[in-house]
Amino acid sequence: MMKPQDIVVLLKLAAAPREWSYPSLALELGMSASEVHAAVSRTAAAGLLDAATRRPRRPALLEFLVHGLRYVYPAERGGVTRGLPTAHAAPPLAKRLAAGGEPVPPWPDPEGEVRGEELKPLYRSVPHAARRDPALYELLALVDALRGGRARERRLAADELRRRLA
Repeated sequence: MMKPQDIVVLLKLAAAPREWSYPSLALELGMSASEVHAAVSRTAAAGLLDAATRRPRRPALLEFLVHGLRYVYPAERGGVTRGLPTAHAAPPLAKRLAAGGEPVPPWPDPEGEVRGEELKPLYRSVPHAARRDPALYELLALVDALRGGRARERRLAADELRRRLA
């Protein structure tokens, strides 16, 4: 049974295709090495990670993100908070969509620069990991647009993910 942090691990591996170790990946993601190891095992069992190459199976990952993620890990909203912008308010969608006067959805983060209606991240360390890796930040924001966006935002996010994961 997969867990939300498994998606964070897969996106990190997709964002930075390089050699990695469990401790290094854990440090970059703000997780424990055992959490990363368990995530790798679960995603390999689900067919989203090639255990031999230790790389995401990009077509399978894309299919799951676009067609299944919002049903398995739907967006959860919270109260007004300070944080790091996500979904349509973060790169790369922020440049393509007009603000429209709606509140910005942030992940809670004490160092955040925006206030808005909280969108709970897939895993508690997501804001920390996103600040350390801009490519991962953009993938996580696109995933949040899929999880909690309107039809147009979801379509744009899916197109952008297809381009990035091709």
